[in-house]
Amino acid sequence: MRVIGETIDDAAGEAFDKSAKLLGLPYPGGPLIDQYARSGNAARFKFPEPKIGGLDFSFSGLKTSILYFLQNAGRSNLYKTTFMATEEEKKEFIKNNLADICASIQQRIVSILLNKLKKASIETGITDICLAGGVSANSGLRNTFEVMGKKYKWKTFIPDFEYCTDNAAMIAMTGYYKYRAGQFSDLSVTASARAEW
Repeated sequence: MRVIGETIDDAAGEAFDKSAKLLGLPYPGGPLIDQYARSGNAARFKFPEPKIGGLDFSFSGLKTSILYFLQNAGRSNLYKTTFMATEEEKKEFIKNNLADICASIQQRIVSILLNKLKKASIETGITDICLAGGVSANSGLRNTFEVMGKKYKWKTFIPDFEYCTDNAAMIAMTGYYKYRAGQFSDLSVTASARAEW
């Protein structure tokens, strides 16, 4: 396995969950954004796509844009604005526009992921592509991935929902194979969320 791109800040699942928190939705919020997005208009609100070179991606700027958008009750997603909504105005705006906000957020997160995936496929020539991890349960990602697969003649693989869990199961499986191979570390080793391969 060779890592050719990764997040430089938040992961996609974190972007969903943190956006949901800004909307006042309970944790984990990613599935709730997906649920509300199904009845929303994804084209209603525009959120920026970061310009990150290569195959890496970023979600911190998107999260900040969503924060400002909500602070201004939808009037702007830019930091510099002359309007700042009250807490009551923000709550009312979210309540009246929740489905469209969720659909717009979901559409942008999905487009960030799949635009990088398309670029990776072109650069590597790889056309057998599989989704994995918790975000692979997102209906917007699954549907758009299938559409892109047909368009670009990819052979796509999407796990059943019961296998779309967070990375804990994948880490456990890696531990199992390392144990069987006799690959152990002593207790002086510290955990790293961003370990190098």
